[in-house]
Amino acid sequence: MAKDKKKVLKNNNILLGVTGGVAAYKSVDLIRRLKDEGASVTVIMTDASKNFITPLSLEIASGNKVYSSLFEDPMSHIALSRNADLMVIAPATANIIGKFANGIADDLLSTCILSFKGKVVIAPAMNWRMYENPIFQENLKRLISHGVIQVGPDKGSLACGEEGIGRMADISEVIEAIKSALSNKDLSKKKVIITAGPTREYLDPVRFISNRSSGKMGYAVARACLRRGADVILISGPSSLQSPQGLKSFVKVETAQEMRDAVFKYLPEADAVIMAAAPADFSPGKKEKTKMDKSEKLLVKFKNTPDILSGIGRLKRRPFLIGFAAETGDRLDKARKKLIQKNADMIVFNNVSSAGSGFDVDTNKITLIERDRETPFPLMSKDEAAEVLLEVIAKYLRKR
Repeated sequence: MAKDKKKVLKNNNILLGVTGGVAAYKSVDLIRRLKDEGASVTVIMTDASKNFITPLSLEIASGNKVYSSLFEDPMSHIALSRNADLMVIAPATANIIGKFANGIADDLLSTCILSFKGKVVIAPAMNWRMYENPIFQENLKRLISHGVIQVGPDKGSLACGEEGIGRMADISEVIEAIKSALSNKDLSKKKVIITAGPTREYLDPVRFISNRSSGKMGYAVARACLRRGADVILISGPSSLQSPQGLKSFVKVETAQEMRDAVFKYLPEADAVIMAAAPADFSPGKKEKTKMDKSEKLLVKFKNTPDILSGIGRLKRRPFLIGFAAETGDRLDKARKKLIQKNADMIVFNNVSSAGSGFDVDTNKITLIERDRETPFPLMSKDEAAEVLLEVIAKYLRKR
């Protein structure tokens, strides 16, 4: 079936299994988030799950019939699994994981799992003692060895009042695992450096100049790359955002010089560099060793910070290079000039003074500027913008 490239989950049919754990209430939020992403959700409940949440709640949330009986429609376990693009078990109790690992099929959910031929995502949720039980761990490892995708659990306060591992993963983590499972792995074996966020240029130990960049666009690009199977190195300036799930190489920097040093450290092994960060253009010529006293007048001389994009562009052998041009106003001419002057392969332009396209918002309106074409896109989420950017980048990398 046709998929919308801007939304990974658009037009996908998700078969969601809800089992008997306290975290079953989170399934309503999961369903709503999946539907917001354009997916269709059909729910299978175990009898035990009905002690924690009603079928009516899940039917209203999904907009579809909720299934639970194996014998109400004897062929439902075949029809439901045949029509699904992905199967998700959230929460996944020790019981259903044990059944799945040992081929037991004694209710509708377990029979659907065995008859389903696609990818399965599980989000374990239970007491820490159960999770750490060696028999349960053997079952879990067996499933993973057969390609089942595990997300979570997290550490924290449990329903019993104890602390430990066993909390169902946050819904955003489950959504990301689902997106990854359904994404084309066309960047597999590709190494991509991504920069994100602002930099800080210090006047003294406590004062600095910076900008309003939040890092949201760069982090969205990192998530999109990870979903497509890339080996991602995310080099981030100061940001309040959480490191993307599944990221193995995360480098924190503060200054533009530190960002430049980190990029060039990993550059020889990179297939692409995506410069989504907003490093400062200037830094104080001198950093005071102690906090400066307040005075009526302060004169600061600035110097240029390293131009990371140009530095990469000047290399004889370099990876595929993408820069970003955030302008106040519809200055596509400046972005085109930047493409040539920096010797980049692509520039991502956005007008930060346009509504919904500025700093620290969840949306963006971009234009992709290549050597032979310009492609404008409407206002969309930064995750969607990352997807359309990666569609173009993946085509180039397949040729290299």
